[in-house]
Amino acid sequence: MPEADGGNMSSDPKQDEKSLELKIFVFLTVFLAPLLAVGLVSALGFAIWISQIFTGPPGAG
Repeated sequence: MPEADGGNMSSDPKQDEKSLELKIFVFLTVFLAPLLAVGLVSALGFAIWISQIFTGPPGAG
């Protein structure tokens, strides 16, 4: 009698690998890249703001 798979894992390892690769790609493009972009722009803005507190605005020296 064949075993019931239950739909959890496909019988093809290459298909499982492609599915995992797609999930990783979606995670990187939908979540990680935008969060990193917002974080880096925010960090740069904060660094410029702090530097202007100590040194004054550009051209004021």
